Amino acid sequence: MTDLVQQDTRAMSVTAAKSHYQSEAFARRLRARYAAERNFKIAGIAAIAIASLMLVVLLSSIVTKGYTAFWQAQVRVEVTFDKAQVEERNYTAILRQGLYAQFPEITERGARRTLNELLSSGAPYELEAMVTRDPSIVGTTRTVWVRADDEVDQFVKGYFTRSGPEAERRLNDAKIAAVDALVAKGALVQSFNTTLFSAGDSREAEQAGIWGAIVGSLLTLLVTMSLSVPIGIAAAVYLEEFAPKNKWTDLIEVNINNLAAVPSIIFGLLGLAVFLGFFGLPRSAPLVGGLVMALMTLPVIIISARVALKSVPPSIREAALGIGASPLQTVTHHVLPLAMPGILTGTIIGMARALGETAPLLMIGMVAFIVDIPHGWTDSATVLPVQIYMWADSPERAFTERTSAAIMILLGFLILMNGLAVFLRKKFERRW
Repeated sequence: MTDLVQQDTRAMSVTAAKSHYQSEAFARRLRARYAAERNFKIAGIAAIAIASLMLVVLLSSIVTKGYTAFWQAQVRVEVTFDKAQVEERNYTAILRQGLYAQFPEITERGARRTLNELLSSGAPYELEAMVTRDPSIVGTTRTVWVRADDEVDQFVKGYFTRSGPEAERRLNDAKIAAVDALVAKGALVQSFNTTLFSAGDSREAEQAGIWGAIVGSLLTLLVTMSLSVPIGIAAAVYLEEFAPKNKWTDLIEVNINNLAAVPSIIFGLLGLAVFLGFFGLPRSAPLVGGLVMALMTLPVIIISARVALKSVPPSIREAALGIGASPLQTVTHHVLPLAMPGILTGTIIGMARALGETAPLLMIGMVAFIVDIPHGWTDSATVLPVQIYMWADSPERAFTERTSAAIMILLGFLILMNGLAVFLRKKFERRW
């Protein structure tokens, strides 16, 4: 009897030891899982923090370099619109006489040449535009504000130093003294740079604007949208609702998915070979750019439209067919309206991608230097991303801030378009 009790006691001890060991092992595994989950959360938060920091650094760099481009140094000059000089269109002499009058102590030709360099080379055209708008000012004396040279503008903004040897500075002592004198008299101030939003490209930074690129982008996107949206939606509807499921439709689907991943420059090469080489369409035209962008965005629109159509429950189709609607009526009256929010979202995202593309347009010549504002689909034009690329390649310091300013404007358009896509999805989205 005693032996049986001892055996039971030992068995209970062994069982208790095993249970304790299993409990400890379970606790260790549980702690390990919790630790792994905690480490994973920390890694995810750290990744988000690093990505957010990089985004803040990028945006801060762009903003700090580009916000000054929205301001332009201007010089106040009192000019007399002499009738004889106006008839000869000698606005340069009119402008210089008014500038020399502010510095009567300077009479030497070399010093006056330095004064002339304070003003933009486009300043005489500003006077001509004033006379064109109001011919009655001929024969009168007016106080006008004209653009300063880009180097003077950069100096006033603090990008050029006044210290160091004169030979190593962008502005010599005489020019700095003239700038200081104008600033002291209130004749040189910074005002909002309307030229940036009203002019086309220029070799002179103070005369360069992005309006031509914005118009070119708008015309290009209109061509892209008018072609890719109806064709893409129609293709998606056919493939999803009407096309038979066989090897040919499978092949088409595979090719559409592959085209969505093709580098964008390939579409530019296609446009160069087909639209310019074969059809002979004009180079650097919004029409050709829109055609190339339509080819590039078609796969994105088709895929997003098909996903939106698939999200509509089959019960909608079955109910419509059950009450006597034809397959076409089922799609057009029931399925397509319910899928339209997702289709619109994909379309807007595709258009935003097209707005930010550069490589395909470089291949069809939209990298050309375009001064005039385009007025038609076949006029020579450029687009905003290409304009940024061209300005970034310019050696002048003033183009650096204009490049950053153009990037800010482009980012604003992209954020607006993506925000619109999110708004439409949230507003019309239905949960089944």
